[in-house]
Amino acid sequence: MQGILLRLYRDADGGAVRALFRSVNRELAPSDMVETFECYIALAEREEITRISEYYGTGRGRGFWVAEDANGDIIGMFGLEPAGDDAAELRRMYVASAARGRGVASAMLREAERFVRASGLKRLVLSTSELQPAALALYRGAGYRLVREEVASAANNKTIGSGVRRFYFEKQLREPAVERG
Repeated sequence: MQGILLRLYRDADGGAVRALFRSVNRELAPSDMVETFECYIALAEREEITRISEYYGTGRGRGFWVAEDANGDIIGMFGLEPAGDDAAELRRMYVASAARGRGVASAMLREAERFVRASGLKRLVLSTSELQPAALALYRGAGYRLVREEVASAANNKTIGSGVRRFYFEKQLREPAVERG
């Protein structure tokens, strides 16, 4: 992954992050769900994507990163938010179509795991949809365990809804404490 820099989000990245978010979600939209995806994009932008610094903040298990190529262009992104006392949730992991196949997603996933461990958390949880087979393969290949599936009916800033199947994964990053007695 030569020439790629992973760094924390800066407010000046907002336009590029919004453009990447729109681009990837429009690529994912099946032809019969274009309008549904446009509604989802608008909802997620309003509630989250246009407020990255506020939504993700900083601190234990929180943050938002971008992947920058050698030209300074943002080609990937991901966020982390708390998911209970011992976990963080990986969100918004996207790679620009022109940058796929270069290890960007794997590098971002490793950085997310490193940060979660350094934050003293034990698990990383995430979800993705049936519309993202490459993401499903990445997570399975990286040792994530499927914990549940569901068909999402309602849209929110985390899911398109509309009957799309979602897969929820987790990975133990630290061994749970063993009680001694």
